[in-house]
Amino acid sequence: MRTAYILLLCVLGAAMLSTVTCDNSIGPDNCCFTFYPRRIKKDLIVRYYMADNRCAKPGVILVTQKSRNICADPSLSWVEGIMKNIDENSF
Repeated sequence: MRTAYILLLCVLGAAMLSTVTCDNSIGPDNCCFTFYPRRIKKDLIVRYYMADNRCAKPGVILVTQKSRNICADPSLSWVEGIMKNIDENSF
């Protein structure tokens, strides 16, 4: 009978340990899966940052005045213009 309790305790301990290790994932936090399809006025964007380099798609996350994050394709000319404008104004 005592062996059954020890076995049950071991099984429950292993189950609890597996949930803790699964929750502690290490991966990219900010990825762009789809890009915003339209142009955005550069006056609405206050800053930008690049998506994590471990993401499947390279992307730029544009932050608006209302603190909304918008994913954009960094190879588009209007996105490059916004990034250049913010970089020039930051100095």
